[in-house]
Amino acid sequence: MEKYTPVDLSVTNPDLKGIDISDPTACQTYIDSVLERNRSAVGYGGYLEKRNLYRSNANFAAGEERRDMHLGVDIWSAAGTQVVAPLDGKVHSFQNNAVQGDYGPTIILQHTLNGIVFHSLYGHLSLESMDGLYVGKEFKKGEVLATLGTPEENVNYAPHLHFQLIIDLQGKKGDYPGVCRTSEVDFYAQNCPDPMLLFLLKF
Repeated sequence: MEKYTPVDLSVTNPDLKGIDISDPTACQTYIDSVLERNRSAVGYGGYLEKRNLYRSNANFAAGEERRDMHLGVDIWSAAGTQVVAPLDGKVHSFQNNAVQGDYGPTIILQHTLNGIVFHSLYGHLSLESMDGLYVGKEFKKGEVLATLGTPEENVNYAPHLHFQLIIDLQGKKGDYPGVCRTSEVDFYAQNCPDPMLLFLLKF
């Protein structure tokens, strides 16, 4: 049994035809079917993926161009699953972004690697993940950082982790766009590199 399997939530996936993945129950049913078919425990994917997941949310439709390009990697697993720090870091900021379509409870860590400062964002966490946090709190690689939230906590998404790398937070604290417009992809792809690259590095 392979533990991890890719999950495709893009607009080009024919398996999603007729499925309203903006509904957390329908989305979870589809995720479960992919995991069962591949005999896996955890699904992942979504970097720079164009999605219909946000089509029912007016917050993504402001202006003439809808935001539907996903800027992080989603890791799909059960609510309560532990999230560990992928490398040493300290808490930059945190908050509960409790607007539907946002992240719900969110933590941003700051890291320094080879003299380069960057950040990692963890969204859709449980409310208890906020307990005991403070700016500057240090986490070592492999240490439990948080747990995944339920749809009630993570503002109506099937349980998963939104994991995103960010070089320049542009003055933001506790939040940063996780979805952008197609016309903005060039900027965000530079400022938010593929998180999967992190797991290819040897520390």
